[in-house]
Amino acid sequence: MLTPSQPATPANAIKDTTTKTFAADVIEESRAQPVLVDFWAPWCGPCKQLTPVLEKVIAAAQGKVKLVKMNIDEHPAIPGQMGIKSIPAVIAFKDGRPVDGFMGALPESQIKQFIEQVTGTTIGPSEIEHTLEAGDALLADGEAAAAVEAFTEALAIDDKNVRALAGLAQAYLLVGDVDKAKGMLATIPEPDLDKPPVAAVRAAIDLAEKTASLGDLGPLFARIEANPLDHQARFDLALGLAAAGRREEAVDHLIDLVRRDKEWNEEAARKQLVQFFAAWGFDADATLYGRRRLSAILFS
Repeated sequence: MLTPSQPATPANAIKDTTTKTFAADVIEESRAQPVLVDFWAPWCGPCKQLTPVLEKVIAAAQGKVKLVKMNIDEHPAIPGQMGIKSIPAVIAFKDGRPVDGFMGALPESQIKQFIEQVTGTTIGPSEIEHTLEAGDALLADGEAAAAVEAFTEALAIDDKNVRALAGLAQAYLLVGDVDKAKGMLATIPEPDLDKPPVAAVRAAIDLAEKTASLGDLGPLFARIEANPLDHQARFDLALGLAAAGRREEAVDHLIDLVRRDKEWNEEAARKQLVQFFAAWGFDADATLYGRRRLSAILFS
């Protein structure tokens, strides 16, 4: 899968420092702009994971922050004075003093957030954000296999990214694998289940399960033609049309049902429209169409 090229790192944005040069490289430099100090050692596995990611985000920051790296084996005095007992450790300096920091190999998205907090500015899209955007675009185009690849790539960067987990579930759903979609959904922590991308997947899975047994829609059309007041047939037909991608037709039948009997089956038609909107996304053309039509009925 093609990914966007990494921005060029501004000159002098990344450098190594020593005990002798630390004051100039960090203390004095931080009076002009924020400086991150990456305390590392050659034997530290997590350091080898963190440093390349740090460098990526520093490059994306385009001069808003500098990165200074210090090998604590060769230069133990400064980390000792600062109480650094575990590495990797990253300390942010502003105005000549330490202001914030973190330990451990964080994912790129969290490093980006950390630097944005330190600098008070917004950094351009990170690698994972580019990948997620690519996955979303592939989903919109119906390219399920490529979307699976994109979201899997995003999860390799941050295995707890909710948007990537939800996107992968949507991609599985697109190829009709409801079980895999539900399995992916089960990995999302409960506090995140109401977030928009996850709520959309939940609604889409529920819709897929409702429509799985509908089969040929011809008999439902025939029932409605014979009896326009056959509300259950009209409701089932709307589900079937939605599953077939005929979204505006599905909306029309549910709107017709609301118009004929809003209270039928405990407002089932209105509730189903709301579920459609969640499953399709609130900016989808069919959602906007349905919301306009529903508002016209409910508030007329």
